Amino acid sequence: MENKERENNEVQEDVTAKSVTPKAPEKKIEKTSETEKKPPKMKKSKGAVGGKTVNIIINILLVIGCLTVFFPLYMTVIIAFKKPSEMTNDVAGALAFPEKWNLDNFAEAMRVTDFWHSLGNSLLLTGVTVIICILLHSLAGYVIGRKMARLKTFKAAYFYIVSGMFVPFAVLMMPLVKQTAQMGIANRIGVIVLYVVFFMPMNMMLYTGYLKNIPLALEEAACVDGATAWQTYWKIIFPNMKPMHATVAVLTAMSTWNDVMTPLVIMSGTEQNTLPLAQLNFQSQFGTNYNLAFASYLLALLPILIFYIICQKQIIGGVVNGAVK
Repeated sequence: MENKERENNEVQEDVTAKSVTPKAPEKKIEKTSETEKKPPKMKKSKGAVGGKTVNIIINILLVIGCLTVFFPLYMTVIIAFKKPSEMTNDVAGALAFPEKWNLDNFAEAMRVTDFWHSLGNSLLLTGVTVIICILLHSLAGYVIGRKMARLKTFKAAYFYIVSGMFVPFAVLMMPLVKQTAQMGIANRIGVIVLYVVFFMPMNMMLYTGYLKNIPLALEEAACVDGATAWQTYWKIIFPNMKPMHATVAVLTAMSTWNDVMTPLVIMSGTEQNTLPLAQLNFQSQFGTNYNLAFASYLLALLPILIFYIICQKQIIGGVVNGAVK
């Protein structure tokens, strides 16, 4: 009996010893810990290489675009300050700087074109056209833009007016000459009226697009306060469209300032030349005086360039807000 009790005690001691001794860590856990410490390998992305090539191509295209803009301007400035004797047929002579920078070409160009009289006519036509276009086209754009979503009549009127952009001036030239002569407005008044009609499709599209950025809550609040539709437009809508006014003013002024065909067809023989019409004096049957012509072009460029610099802060925002949405 004593031997059996000793054997049982030894078996119990072995079981307790095995249960107390700690187990050795498994190898799988160690392997997982090692893999967690190692950082993952980064694969080379093909998009980064493609993005660099695309950027290089875009930069090359931008450089080419800048050259196409600045090279004619450079040629205009260089030739305007050169004497006629310095003009050569080879490319190196045309690109070379003048031997002496002088203003003789500018003085002669002002005399030949009757510069101040022509400048006054151009400023008058451009200024009156811009003011009338902003007042009338913004009002028409407001009425049609707010009503075209609900009434099909205004939507049809909108598409009818905008379709005028696709009618070339050559088709309308001869009928306009006869009509303006019969109505007795074959002068500066007739040219201004034609400009207001010609620029209406583009300006209408810009104004109606920009109106989507002005919430209707402003008009509803004004109506609750007792304002009429006329007061709502002039006191709320018209001031909020300042960026688009600047955009329309610049686009209209540039088109009016540089236009040749409309004054040439309507005001021929009236001795009311604009600057583009006066610059035609440098072109004769046998050649062109490039020195005087380019000097006159630079003189005509300055007023519209100054006007653009003044309004440039409002132009980008007006174009983007009018085109999007």
